[in-house]
Amino acid sequence: MGAIELKSVEKWFGEVQVIKGVDLSIGDGEFVIFVGPSGCGKSTLLRMIAGLEETSRGEIRIDGRDATAEPPSKRGLAMVFQSYALYPHMSVAENMGFSLKTAGAPKPEIEAKVGEAARVLRLEPYLDRRPKDLSGGQRQRVAIGRSIVRDPTAFLFDEPLSNLDAALRVEMRYEIAKLHQHLASTMIYVTHDQVEAMTLADRIVVLDFGTIAQVGTPRELYEHPANLFVAEFIGSPKMNILPCTVSDGQYHLEDGRSGPAPGCDGGVKLGIRPEAIEICGAGEGDLEGVVDLVEYLGADTFLIVDCGAVGKVTVRVDGESPIRLAERVGLRFVARRLHFFGEDGLALA
Repeated sequence: MGAIELKSVEKWFGEVQVIKGVDLSIGDGEFVIFVGPSGCGKSTLLRMIAGLEETSRGEIRIDGRDATAEPPSKRGLAMVFQSYALYPHMSVAENMGFSLKTAGAPKPEIEAKVGEAARVLRLEPYLDRRPKDLSGGQRQRVAIGRSIVRDPTAFLFDEPLSNLDAALRVEMRYEIAKLHQHLASTMIYVTHDQVEAMTLADRIVVLDFGTIAQVGTPRELYEHPANLFVAEFIGSPKMNILPCTVSDGQYHLEDGRSGPAPGCDGGVKLGIRPEAIEICGAGEGDLEGVVDLVEYLGADTFLIVDCGAVGKVTVRVDGESPIRLAERVGLRFVARRLHFFGEDGLALA
């Protein structure tokens, strides 16, 4: 079992409160990712769960028991850091089995558990090598293997891929996803990379300066952001946010154009994803502007369109699009994919 529950958890460093009354339930076998900008408290919250940071107020429950005051060694959790922290003088097998050896486990048990972890992580050909003879991705797999042999209640990952290059990050995302499928263990993962969050998580917890801005599946957060913070943070490129007024079921942009916004009276911001905008001829559509920048990425091209008083709008088009710099274009919004936000930043129905 690996259920974890946080009840009104707070963390203070002197007079500064960095975690502000967090309530969260994580189910057994669930893959939950904490994501947010630097300084939002995601690593601090993970370290509190691990017992590496003291909980100032509130309660942390692991499998139903109160673990708030327990030391890390009693919580049954395994933590994987961005630093591999492998012993350079030991082989891969010795590194992976070291915690079992120090705990006095018999040699056959150590060999069996190391062998199984090596099989799962595809490290069998490297068991006799030293860490210096491995690539960055292989070293990270050894660090994960060291956690697997302990058979923990849950795995905690603190930005484990941040030291890897782009290609290795993609490879290790696959490895971690397959590992979760194989072990079916509870995993809590901290990252600032929303691609990792969107591709790996069962649920994402978006943190905003010590509070939870929203919890949901990747699709829920992308398609139904609860507030402006989540709308702009989740998605790459981020959602376009345009100033507007909404009254009598109609939105009104700065350039005087308007459109339907049923049930959203009082809105002051219109949000729309780059892929929910269609290019049309100048003078047509819901908005008009001049292409200020063309970013070709192969399969996709991003257009930055200067729409005057409304501001700059990002549009995602096909990589084969013929649109060129300085071309005047019309923008047509996909009406069912418009988002409206009130003065308090909360999403309107």
